[in-house]
Amino acid sequence: MIDQLLKGNEQFRNTVFKDNIQRYNELAKGQKPSVLWIGCSDSRIQTGHITSAQPGVLFIQRNIGNVAPIHDWNFATVLEYAIRHLKVQHIVICGHSDCGAIKALDKETDDVYIPLWLNNATEAKQRVDAKIKKPSTPAEAKARSTMIEQENVRLQIEHLKKYPLVKDALAKKQVQVHGLYYDLETGALTKIV
Repeated sequence: MIDQLLKGNEQFRNTVFKDNIQRYNELAKGQKPSVLWIGCSDSRIQTGHITSAQPGVLFIQRNIGNVAPIHDWNFATVLEYAIRHLKVQHIVICGHSDCGAIKALDKETDDVYIPLWLNNATEAKQRVDAKIKKPSTPAEAKARSTMIEQENVRLQIEHLKKYPLVKDALAKKQVQVHGLYYDLETGALTKIV
């Protein structure tokens, strides 16, 4: 597999990189992204591809369930660097269909770290389940999952806005926060909030 990745890199260098050498030379000097993109680690979602964003536009933080945890050094560091040093103008939290993290909210597991991490998303499930009846068909179960995936985007935006750094940047109108949802079946990216 690693040999395939290296071969793919060679192909990239001989085509895309070579054809856009001026752009890549500029990027080698530094970055000035306009968007901090917080998305899921799911391998089916390649953020640059689904948005057609060129290199240098998105500063990306990915994790299981596109979570914006309230007390996490890694996440706080990404926020601080993006807002204070890169001066991003937009922060996106993007959820997606068929999310394994959302499915895991309904499962008992022997895992140690995943359930702890997903505590950051449990409230999204609780909110949806308080509004709807228990699904009795596969279609209802799928609709419930979609609702939880989208509610999780809203919840993570609430978490994001609890960071003093984000509160301050929003108050000064230095950043805008957006919620998006990607549908794996259709390829469509839509606004949530």
